[in-house]
Amino acid sequence: MATLSEIETWLQDRVPALIAEHQVPGVAVGVLFGGEVIDYATGVLSQATGVEATADTVFQIGSITKVWTTTLVMQLVDEGLVDLDKPLRDYLPEFAIKDDEAAGVITIRQLLSHQAGFEGDIFNETGKGDDAVEKFVASISEVGQLFPPGELFSYNNAGFAVLGRLLEVLRDKPYDAVLREHLFTPLGLKHAATDPYEAILYRAAVGHIRPAPEEAPVPAPIWAMTRGMAPAGAMLAMRPRDLLTFANLHLDDGKAADGTTVLSAAGVKAMQEPQVKVPPLGLMGDSWGLGWEIFDWDGTTVIGHDGGTIGQSAFLRIVPEHGLAVAVLTNGGDTIELYNSVVGHVVKELAGLDLPALPTPPASPVPIDAHRMLGTYSCEVADFTIRQDEDGKLWLDQTPKGIFAELGPAPEPTELVGRTEDSLIALEAENGVHMPQVFLGDDGSGRALYLHNGRAIRRANA
Repeated sequence: MATLSEIETWLQDRVPALIAEHQVPGVAVGVLFGGEVIDYATGVLSQATGVEATADTVFQIGSITKVWTTTLVMQLVDEGLVDLDKPLRDYLPEFAIKDDEAAGVITIRQLLSHQAGFEGDIFNETGKGDDAVEKFVASISEVGQLFPPGELFSYNNAGFAVLGRLLEVLRDKPYDAVLREHLFTPLGLKHAATDPYEAILYRAAVGHIRPAPEEAPVPAPIWAMTRGMAPAGAMLAMRPRDLLTFANLHLDDGKAADGTTVLSAAGVKAMQEPQVKVPPLGLMGDSWGLGWEIFDWDGTTVIGHDGGTIGQSAFLRIVPEHGLAVAVLTNGGDTIELYNSVVGHVVKELAGLDLPALPTPPASPVPIDAHRMLGTYSCEVADFTIRQDEDGKLWLDQTPKGIFAELGPAPEPTELVGRTEDSLIALEAENGVHMPQVFLGDDGSGRALYLHNGRAIRRANA
């Protein structure tokens, strides 16, 4: 096995070439192993300024924030203030969605494990004030239910904004203040930012997006998403070292570096226990715990989470059995391929693990029932249409909506082939990924009710 010093040398030698190859403007990497941390950064904060990235650069961690929000909720459990299996309305009676019956039975556990079943990709702008989360939760009162609570896994951003509001009500302060008082302070984090106003005080990375699929990444026109979605990952920014301090909390039975108990050992353990199976996409975890994605890497349990904001991507993987954690924070480009190279090398050298291969199209497409899959599936951020051309080829057309329609042109049609009898996969890779689409359920006429790509997207007019 390699040493941390050898990993540090490898990062210095290889990562500059990797970011050039994958058009990643800047990256910061941190590795925690055996209680010690190394970090390394290269590239630029923004191509517009050319300011160099350093190990002290703060990058947005996106949806990795959801694990921080979960940890804050589990602290409430430790204090006896919350029961995960009671309806959310026991604590937040004003919670409302379009399906009032579902709203009355959704539990906190279901929210934490993405089983609540209501539409989750809602990015309503509710201002920049301390009431932004409260206003966001009020704004989703007409959001529809996709499936009965607890029936499926469907990644849900809005559900974590709801959990953020739960924290605000029970702690009687804004989400940002709860985060700072109950995690930043006990963990000794003094270089992390809860919003753009704090991030500007540090060397803050700017996201980069591609104006068109074949064009090089350029600085994004927006730094952060709406504050109302902060508990789901709209703006939290930090260094890899800070993220690894949080990871160590979950490796060391909930203790901070000074021995302070921040979360009970029981709470740490509960978060890492599988709650729901994830459809076989080959991209996300095999199952989901409370907050955490849970992976099975050839018999070894790995926990983690990814994050994506406007042009920034973050990756965190923790191997509890080996006391290992790796954080990779980026600001644009082909980040999945960079993740594969960096995390793949680190976990192989320090834990003897092979990173599972990403899904690829089969050499011979699997026969599928096209009739079951064809049609349009619709959600708040996009319409997804599966169609078949006169030559019998299958295609996916995507029509972005809302804020996503404003960020650039619609993706080009994607040719799909059979991956399994219930799934299709993109023939061409985008950002290093051949995206699978799994088809679930029945609309009553033999057609799939859901297209599932991490979210359960319901057939239009079903």
